[in-house]
Amino acid sequence: MAVFSIEGIRIAGISACVPKHVYHNIDYKWISKKEREQLIKVTGVEQRRIADDKTTTSDLCFAAAEKLIAEAAWNKSEIQILVFVSQSRDYPIPSTSCILQDRFGLSKTCITLDINLGCSGYVYGLSVIASMMRCSGIKKGLLLVGDISTKHISYKDKSAFPLFGDAGTATLIENTNKKEKIGFNLQTDGSGFDAIMIPDGGMRNHISKKSFEYKKISPGIIRHNIHLILDGIKIFNFALSEVIPNINVLLTEEKSQLENIDYFIFHQANLLINESLRKKLKLPKEKVPNTIHKFGNTSCASIPLTIVTELKKQVEKEKLNFLLAGYGIGLSWGAVTITMDSIICPDLIEI
Repeated sequence: MAVFSIEGIRIAGISACVPKHVYHNIDYKWISKKEREQLIKVTGVEQRRIADDKTTTSDLCFAAAEKLIAEAAWNKSEIQILVFVSQSRDYPIPSTSCILQDRFGLSKTCITLDINLGCSGYVYGLSVIASMMRCSGIKKGLLLVGDISTKHISYKDKSAFPLFGDAGTATLIENTNKKEKIGFNLQTDGSGFDAIMIPDGGMRNHISKKSFEYKKISPGIIRHNIHLILDGIKIFNFALSEVIPNINVLLTEEKSQLENIDYFIFHQANLLINESLRKKLKLPKEKVPNTIHKFGNTSCASIPLTIVTELKKQVEKEKLNFLLAGYGIGLSWGAVTITMDSIICPDLIEI
């Protein structure tokens, strides 16, 4: 297992941005009202934010970062690394992080990197930028994490369409002289790659006319090969079998206990999974905030988005111990233990 810790790195601030447009799942006319009500009850997704055709993930992340950098009064010339985590980049090539370096007006000495990950992306992205900053001595870094998932989902797919929302986030990372540790446990099982995927459009399956031919998969599920495939049962079983052991190993390695954690932030896949994880870990509800009802599954943005919208007042004023856990596409999953001490956290941004 990839269990390790990094000293001297702290989160200085977190911000989040979502599209203004709100879509209510009770209005999802593809399925009956009874099905809609049952779907909302099981998944917990009441409403979601959906980006318009002109808005990209980088736009959402840019808006979040500009606000955060301004409130932190950071000099952009001091930001020497930018990591962009997303499955919905601006173009197939070049890397979106390169474009953002110029858009922000960062120095040409700034390192930029794209990471193609979804649900586990915030935890993985945090591990990458923290590691690079620690080994290089870079003092200030910018982690941008988000996705616009709604553009790759068929309206006629009841297994996926009601679940996903769009969001972008920004996290300011600082290299300090303190010895406080961030602990990670990262894992992968590529044998389950087909549980969440878009079949066509890459080098394995090129786009063709057949890629856009709609197929009836089962009652209520009609899609083509540029649409997202989601095997909900496989993801549910995977999450319940892998996430808790991952957390327990991390806590053991870090010589910590569940009682020492102030808040647990899980990736917002759906309410059933997160409630099952919470109950298995015997955690009180007040320690496990959810945003699935307001924003749906926002992929890699869900963890920082939940912190911004549910714990803004706490993280701005208190020193808190967090356990963040992401899991999903890949299959990949991971957890991180981290302390946040009076960080900058602007109000949620809408564009």
